[in-house]
Amino acid sequence: MTETAKTRDDRQHRKGRGPSWNAAIRRRSAARLAAVQALYEIDLTGAAAAAVLDGFKAHRWRSALGDDAEPDSATTSAPDPATLDGIVTGAVGRLGEIDALMAGALSREWPLDRLEVLLRAVLRAGTYELLASPAVPPKVVITEYVKVANAFFGAGETGLVNGVLDRIARDVRAAEMEAAVVGSEAQAR
Repeated sequence: MTETAKTRDDRQHRKGRGPSWNAAIRRRSAARLAAVQALYEIDLTGAAAAAVLDGFKAHRWRSALGDDAEPDSATTSAPDPATLDGIVTGAVGRLGEIDALMAGALSREWPLDRLEVLLRAVLRAGTYELLASPAVPPKVVITEYVKVANAFFGAGETGLVNGVLDRIARDVRAAEMEAAVVGSEAQAR
């Protein structure tokens, strides 16, 4: 280990951010990806959220539930089950509110029903987290879902995700977004 890496590891441990902290972040990121996949399935098939989540737990990422089986996804981290459940059930439970916010953030040329099902799932999951996860900074939520969109789409769609979630964040988390702008302006000086 180089001195620089050792110094960084020591600093992370002092802040309570060691390897287990990084693993927890990866598990939450994997949960966001899985939640988008679950919301896609729910939207496409009309299946109940509980049934889709049960299918995910029984057949995908079983290592997240304590089995020794490897996750069957491209991600190397199993999703955090509580995060996965929370996003899926929360987004389905607040679908009307979420869709209204999304419709208000989309341009007239791109109404909600014109969006591809997977893109709509990404935006629904991100919007839900902006509404229901005040402990997660809005910029983190936006970045996470831009990364999810990037796994499936090109620059145009990821730009749309960034723009729509940013507009929604400025509406539902206005004080935090303004503080982030003020903070970045202060750092630029």
